[in-house]
Amino acid sequence: MPVVLEPTHVRRSRSSQTPRLRRARRVVAIAIRLTILAAFVAIFGGGYYLARRGFGREWRSRIVEELHKRGVEAHIGRLTLDPFRGLVAKHVRVFDYKNRENTVALISEVSLDINYAALVHKEPFLNALDVRDAQITFPLKTAEGKTSRAQLTNFRAHIYFPPEQIYVGQAEGVFCGIRVSARGQLIKRANHQPSPSITPEEWQRRLSLAQRVVTELQKFSFPADPPSLQLKFSGDIAEIEKARVEATLRGERLLRGSYEIDNLSAAAEWNNQRLDIAHCEWSDGKGTFAGRGDWNRESNTAKFQIHSTLNLKTFLDAFGVGEPIADVEFQSPPLLEITGSINLGSEQLQPDVIGHAAFGQFTYKEVPFSDLSADFSWDGDRTFVRELRVRHQTGQLRADLFDAPNDFRLNLESTISPEAVRPLVPREANEFLREWQWQRSPAIRMAIRGTDRNPGSWQGDGTVALGRTRFRGTWMNDANAQIHFAEGAVTCEDLHVTRDEGAGSGSFTYDFKRHEVRISNVRSSLYPAEAIFWIDPQTWKTVVPYKFRRPPNVVANGVYQFRGGKNTRLEIKVDGANGMDYAFLGKTLPFDRVSARLLFTKDRLQISDVRADLLAGTLRGNADISLARNDPKYRAGLSVSEINFPRLTDLYYNYKTAQGLLRGTYEFTGLGSDWRTMRGSGKVEVSNGDVFAIPIFGPLSGILNKIVPGSGYSIARDATANFKVENGIIHTEDFEAAAALFSMLGHGDIHFLDDKLDFNLRLDMKGPGILLTPMYKLFEYAGEGSLKKPDWHPKRF
Repeated sequence: MPVVLEPTHVRRSRSSQTPRLRRARRVVAIAIRLTILAAFVAIFGGGYYLARRGFGREWRSRIVEELHKRGVEAHIGRLTLDPFRGLVAKHVRVFDYKNRENTVALISEVSLDINYAALVHKEPFLNALDVRDAQITFPLKTAEGKTSRAQLTNFRAHIYFPPEQIYVGQAEGVFCGIRVSARGQLIKRANHQPSPSITPEEWQRRLSLAQRVVTELQKFSFPADPPSLQLKFSGDIAEIEKARVEATLRGERLLRGSYEIDNLSAAAEWNNQRLDIAHCEWSDGKGTFAGRGDWNRESNTAKFQIHSTLNLKTFLDAFGVGEPIADVEFQSPPLLEITGSINLGSEQLQPDVIGHAAFGQFTYKEVPFSDLSADFSWDGDRTFVRELRVRHQTGQLRADLFDAPNDFRLNLESTISPEAVRPLVPREANEFLREWQWQRSPAIRMAIRGTDRNPGSWQGDGTVALGRTRFRGTWMNDANAQIHFAEGAVTCEDLHVTRDEGAGSGSFTYDFKRHEVRISNVRSSLYPAEAIFWIDPQTWKTVVPYKFRRPPNVVANGVYQFRGGKNTRLEIKVDGANGMDYAFLGKTLPFDRVSARLLFTKDRLQISDVRADLLAGTLRGNADISLARNDPKYRAGLSVSEINFPRLTDLYYNYKTAQGLLRGTYEFTGLGSDWRTMRGSGKVEVSNGDVFAIPIFGPLSGILNKIVPGSGYSIARDATANFKVENGIIHTEDFEAAAALFSMLGHGDIHFLDDKLDFNLRLDMKGPGILLTPMYKLFEYAGEGSLKKPDWHPKRF
């Protein structure tokens, strides 16, 4: 076998290692430990620094440049390092891609997914953005120009950047209480050319619009789960306006004020610069809403269709636009069907709307109506309402209305009682209708034309027919007239009015603007004291003393102004063939026939051409009467001829005589019905009568018979006197009564209101008695005491 040679092992002891070698090993070990420690310190210190202080401006600029390449214009306030999330950009400001002066959003922080190898080689290095529980603030401007901020809270999103793309895997957050989620992708080509930027004015307009949307959304509350808005989008970032966006909105319960929306559902799509709303539906406690529409950005025209049975009043009030129907209360949901379009491109909206409305029971200004239906159209300038029908328990109104610039037309037929709709009309018309009372609704037909909705511009024609009606407290059996509107006035032509005692006809104009009534050839066979209420109730006190036995024939023409007008001039001619009764000096004078002309002016009534048959004689007269408040003065003049003296003495003194005629004149003034204020003067003459038939002179016949037997039976057939009246006293200085054997001359006072006599008479004898003339002159008589039972006694004895 071969021989094996084994190596020789030389054993060395530990003690043989030199001290220098041991020291070297110890130093190396310590150095390695220190290096590892320093590395840890450096790593943790650098990480802490980067987390607390962040990267410098150069790093931030590189990240901003990379975002720019990806189609995102941004500014990073701080760039930090998170040990678990990597690079984190904080206080990120996102700008409009076309104009960096316009800030789109403020994001609290964004995590950056970086390809560090690409970063080192200066290649595109941004893989994705990751946002977790961030707060995004949108700076907006209010209508007053103040800056406002809206926030998207709890925002989470993961955004990838494949080559020439931006892909949003899932983004979600809460905006104004609405849970919003979005996903989609945008193409961002390397050589893309962005579309022209918008003007600052357009940008501010969009901000204002966004602010209004945010303000309206903030007025909602959500008692149940918050509504959800889901968005899907795709498009080219260079033509972002042409991107395609699909949106779906759902909500279980939404509250705005006192109005509750249930089961809200809406779907819309934006594509090729066109917005299509496929459906928008919800319900409330009374009904439902269903609508759809579209908007074309190029033509800036919107089209829509609406069907609603909502609680309309509460809905409009909740959105602050309920003022037009503030006075309406619906007992059942109204039906509205509207189809139309709106051109939003011009300075003024140009709508083109047609629709149908149907209301059940409702009240307007507390006036209840049974139902309403109408078809309508509107183009912004012109409004057309067709087949408007409104039913009330008193009747029905049917109307067609056209309202355009400088052109207003209204055709209506109504059998509704005007009393029922009185609260709906203007104040002046309300006061006018207040004076009417209808037992049966009038029938009214009107065709009105004007320049606008102001009644002052209206003109037109129509007819009105009244049943039994009361105006200002005076009833009429029926009335009918042709009506004409013009210049703020209503003219009734061919007016015919009937009452139990007669009828009236003619024309009159009620002018609301001038506050006057113009009367033309009104002929009446009605009682003036009743019919005068239809013209002016205040004149009743002037007319009522004239008590006609049968209605006189009256013709009226002129103008009567009210509310302080000063141009009243109303002429009334009266012919009372059947006579009348009039109270004068406490007795009723019976006029067998009377005619007169009355002229009403401002606070004044002039009566002229008074002709009357009185007590088998005639009366002529005139009067001027004040109608002013607190000034009841009057002036009058009367002349009578051939008055039956026996009937006159029987009327005033209950003393009958056989014969005699009375003539006289009297001019006087006074205040109202106070006879004591009457002042006047006149002359009276009695012929072929018996002066002793007057009670105050009756006792003289007995005295004369004692002086000269038989003279007392000598009738004083003629008497004359001039007289004055003042303070209820008739005073004369030249009373003279003539008989066959004597004459009486006298003067004195007759207190006709106080039933007193203070009179002096002197006798002058004729014939044989003239021989005793000196003696008779000694016999002057004084009359005192009551007018009915005077006390005559010699004045000198």
